[in-house]
Formats: sequence, C-alpha cells, structure tokens
Amino acid sequence: MNKWMLVTVAAAASWINACSADSTEARCDIYPAGDDRASAMLPCTFSQRQGYVTIYRNDGVTYDLSPVGEDPGNYVDQHGNAAYRQSGMGDQGLIFRMKDESVWVYWSTAGLYPRDEDNATWPFTTADYDATTLLNCRAAGDSEFGNCPAGVLRMEDNQASVTVQNQLGEQFTINFMTDYVNAANREVKAVLKDDTWTVTVNNGEVYEVPLGLIEGG
Repeated sequence: MNKWMLVTVAAAASWINACSADSTEARCDIYPAGDDRASAMLPCTFSQRQGYVTIYRNDGVTYDLSPVGEDPGNYVDQHGNAAYRQSGMGDQGLIFRMKDESVWVYWSTAGLYPRDEDNATWPFTTADYDATTLLNCRAAGDSEFGNCPAGVLRMEDNQASVTVQNQLGEQFTINFMTDYVNAANREVKAVLKDDTWTVTVNNGEVYEVPLGLIEGG
C-alpha cells in the first residue's frame, strides 16, 4: 500500500481505528468540572477493548472505565464513580465526563508541539507529503478568507489526497479522484472553476484548492 492510500485510510477511519485498536496515542485536554477553560493539555494514550476504556495521561493519571447498563456511553471509573462518553467532536475525538473533571481526547497530537516558525505550513512537511501549501479557507459563518496549512499526496492520472488543518486545528483529507471528490468523514460539494476547486463542507467551511497543488509541476 503506498503512502497516499495509508493517509486516506487513516483519515477516513480515525474513529473506527481508535475504538477497535488496542491503543492509540492522543492528546488529552483536562477541564475541571464546571470550568470552560482547560487546566492542562498533555499527551495521553487511549485504549479500548470490548467496551472497556483506559486513558493513560503522561502525568501519571489513569482512568479505567467499565461499561454499565444497556445504553452505550455509560461507565463507572475505578473508584465506582459514574462517567459518561459525550458526542460533539465528530471524527476529531471523544469527550468523557468524570466526577471532578472532563477529558477531551483528540486523535490528532499536533497541538501538543510548538509551531515551527520556519515552516509556514506546519504541521505538514515535505518529509511526509509530496508538497505543502497554505490554502485559502473560510470557517463557517465567516465572510473573509484566511489561510489553512495543507499537504498533498499525489498519484497517477492527476489524482491526489489533500490533508488540511482548519482554523480549529482539526485535520481531514479531501480526495480528488478522476470521477469524483469526497472527504474523510465529511460531506463535501466541489466545484471546479478555471484552475481552482472550491470545496464546501456540509458544516459551512470552504476551501480553495488549486489544480497545481493536485497535479504538480
């Protein structure tokens, strides 16, 4: 399997992989109960086996969650306290509500590391991608375009997979194939005008992807 296929499969199945694999490296943001500001953002390991969840934080704190009842998402922790899995992060991660705090588990660990001031397209580099760039992008509800870093993995017949990081730090992959354009875990509408694809995500985000990025020189 070549590298663009690996990236596309990983992006499209991030939630499935995280739930079915023994463990995956992640980022954990910790929110004290009743507080809307994170008290810590740190590396962690998320593990799940047969419905049992373990989250290991690199500061030594561990959450062991055992499923209870028939409704998915209900747990008790190692101390017998109720815990809940909450939706709201889509394919970006999971939220767990504990007795004294909430743990937001992000599959992407990019936010853990300082931005490379010498690389405007960080966290994308040519060590991992055929090319990197800054795409014109617009968040839902915005009237002006900004810039979003992206990396492209090209394939034959002028096809490519473009992984982009939006203004919220979320990453996903847009696949530009011969007969269609789709995206990992998102519904998109793509329109080609002149030499630029305009890709609109169902949540209102908009990305402009030049043909030159997809096809190369």
